[in-house]
Amino acid sequence: MISAADRARGEALFEGLRAAGATPVSAPILLEAGPLLDLYGEDIRARAFQTQDPALGEMMLRPDFTVPVVRAHLESGATPARYCYLGEVFRRQEDDPSRAREYLQVGYEIFDGSDPAAADADVFARIGEALAPWSPVPATGDLGLLIAAVEGLATTPRRRAALRRHIWRPTRFRRLTDRFTGRVAPDPDRAALLARLEHETPEAIAAAAGPEAGLRSLDEVAARLTALAEDARTPPIPAAEADVLDRLLTLEGTMTGALGPLRDLATDLPALRPAIDRLEARAEAMARRGLAVDTLPFAPARGRSTLEYYDGFTFTFTTPDRPGEPPLATGGRYDALTAALGGQGAIPAVGGVIRPGLLGERP
Repeated sequence: MISAADRARGEALFEGLRAAGATPVSAPILLEAGPLLDLYGEDIRARAFQTQDPALGEMMLRPDFTVPVVRAHLESGATPARYCYLGEVFRRQEDDPSRAREYLQVGYEIFDGSDPAAADADVFARIGEALAPWSPVPATGDLGLLIAAVEGLATTPRRRAALRRHIWRPTRFRRLTDRFTGRVAPDPDRAALLARLEHETPEAIAAAAGPEAGLRSLDEVAARLTALAEDARTPPIPAAEADVLDRLLTLEGTMTGALGPLRDLATDLPALRPAIDRLEARAEAMARRGLAVDTLPFAPARGRSTLEYYDGFTFTFTTPDRPGEPPLATGGRYDALTAALGGQGAIPAVGGVIRPGLLGERP
């Protein structure tokens, strides 16, 4: 149940964003689950409230605003555009029943490709200004660096696609990098299967497994075995490039302080350079807004365990005295999401949300 105090705080934050020039926008509470749920990532997919409508099919209660706001923007065709919104979102909480299943989000989104660095700085600054009375602790990241690193690896398109798909799943990503770099040997079952593939065709192995069962056909099983055999013959990712990935996953510092080490990493993986240039432009745009980028915490991998539609700049605002609580605000850049929803070229977009229910009374 959302309290009157939380709603009043949310309305005040919303009015502040509207006064800054953002256009109010709303979104349906009940959304189509099929075409939208896959865009959120594993965490939200597992916690969305879903139901079945005889006429419309699988539906879900709104788990956040960004995806439906993108759809509304694409339908309006207005670019550039700035939006703000206020409303309830709904998420299941089986792992922690004490957490709210229904709570308010206040958000601010920018669709503008003319100066992405300035748009990043604007969203971050406005969210920070709105939260200033609560003295939040900011932190930033940039998943665009990890994506650029993966896409620049000297390996097969299949391996790059697998790593890209699992950037937002740290455990699975680590297992894949360990296997693709040759750091770990295949497990006994995989090793035995790969040994058979040296002497038998994938079709023969699939047929010998017995009658078809489950959702995969024999042809699909054979295709998967063919892919495994091809992957086994692929040389490991070069050690220098693997080291760059490791360093990106562990690098922590400040936004400007990270630029030097990142430029050094680009010596071994030149594909990083455009993403580093974007980070530098963002830092300069933030500095022009009066933000202390020389002390602003930064880690490239920050944000990779949250929403999977973030593909660039990410940020959080937290409270130092409540380390176990969710962040007061989160946000980031999600250019590829607009292409996924619109079926055309990506429209550069960045945004952030605040949870008024976590703020409490002003200090």
